[in-house]
Amino acid sequence: MSLSPEKTKNIIEAALMAAGQPLSIDRLLTLFLDEQQPSRDEIRGAIKLLAEQCDNRGVELKEVSSGFRYQAKQDYAQWVGRLWEEKPPRYSRALLETLSLIAYRQPITRGEIEDVRGVSVSTNIMKTLLERDWVKVVGHRDVPGKPAMYATTRQFLDYFNLKNLSELPTLAEIRDIDSINAELDLVEPGTETDADASAASNPSEADEGNTETAEGVDLAANDAAEEMSATEASELDSDSGMGSELETELEDLPPVEEATELKAAPVADTA
Repeated sequence: MSLSPEKTKNIIEAALMAAGQPLSIDRLLTLFLDEQQPSRDEIRGAIKLLAEQCDNRGVELKEVSSGFRYQAKQDYAQWVGRLWEEKPPRYSRALLETLSLIAYRQPITRGEIEDVRGVSVSTNIMKTLLERDWVKVVGHRDVPGKPAMYATTRQFLDYFNLKNLSELPTLAEIRDIDSINAELDLVEPGTETDADASAASNPSEADEGNTETAEGVDLAANDAAEEMSATEASELDSDSGMGSELETELEDLPPVEEATELKAAPVADTA
């Protein structure tokens, strides 16, 4: 005896809510006994009704690579995200570039990734991607060294809310790298600061600023030279004052002849 469509729909809804992971149609079929098992079309019809009922709700029924799952709508992410205290992991640009090359050019070897990026791929990057089950080794290239070839996994598609690789954005749809960096809070090495950008866009203003700076340096140098001149003049005046004092003392001394006579005069005998 088969179940009613309403009952079948409720069972599928309850299973999707409780599973905590995407469920495929094959997995949903195992929920029913043989005599009550609905057809694949009936299950798809129930899933379609459940998806339509989510139009005015905060959740949606989404099909990803591994199957169907309930998830919060993107419009309510900022509120739902407050349930978790820890912040979501942030990934470096190098890791995202490596992952993008694997996704768009799979299967691809590590050496081919390095040729495109122009720099070596860190071992930690490949380790992180493998540990998260976003990529996997699908074979080895038939060249000397037998390098491993990498491709994306179902977990990669599920994490990025994709049903298959055809849903990846085309290169024409990818936004410019500056807007992506702003969202990821990434800073390019050698990126111009606002001041540099302003100077580059207004070279005349920059030249005026340089001229003013040079003039300031010249004025400071002139002031320093004037202070040095004043100091030297003060020292010279001080030296001339000492010279005049010496001249005065020399004038007070007796003439040489008188000094000689004084030296030759006999000492009176006080006895």
